Amino acid sequence: MHEHFDGAKALSQAGLAWLQKAEGLRLAPYDDQTGKPCRQWVAGATIGYGHLISREQWPQYCHGISQGQAGQLLQQDLRPFEKTVLAGVRRALRPHQFDALVGLCFNIGGKAFASSSVLKLVNDPAAPTPYPDLEAAWKAWSRSQGKTMPGLLRRRSEELAIYLHARYP
Repeated sequence: MHEHFDGAKALSQAGLAWLQKAEGLRLAPYDDQTGKPCRQWVAGATIGYGHLISREQWPQYCHGISQGQAGQLLQQDLRPFEKTVLAGVRRALRPHQFDALVGLCFNIGGKAFASSSVLKLVNDPAAPTPYPDLEAAWKAWSRSQGKTMPGLLRRRSEELAIYLHARYP
């Protein structure tokens, strides 16, 4: 496991603020696929800053949460993704690079991130992948159900700007 140059193992304040903005805050449950409010549990039921609600958690969250609870959920939800990035990256990262990778990992999932061409190219820019460069590999995660999604493309562009230039939107 490698640490950032500053020794941090968690998202920076700038990274957290960006991720909260990117995820958006919803204090009542909604269906992540449609964006519509949920009155009963469905696979993809979500609340707060992108917290997926399990069937077992539904009674706890079905009536909504406060902004403070949403922040606490996000902090808890981030830990496994931070650990996945730390475990997968085999070189030192600057805090903004770590932030961007955690943002991607949080959005696509830990298993997808761990096997991604993005991770391969971060570790070795000459690694053989189906993509000509890191930007193309990163933007490949802009598709859902076979189509490029404008919202995902915007998010990938933001993550890349953070990773490459420490430019937080």
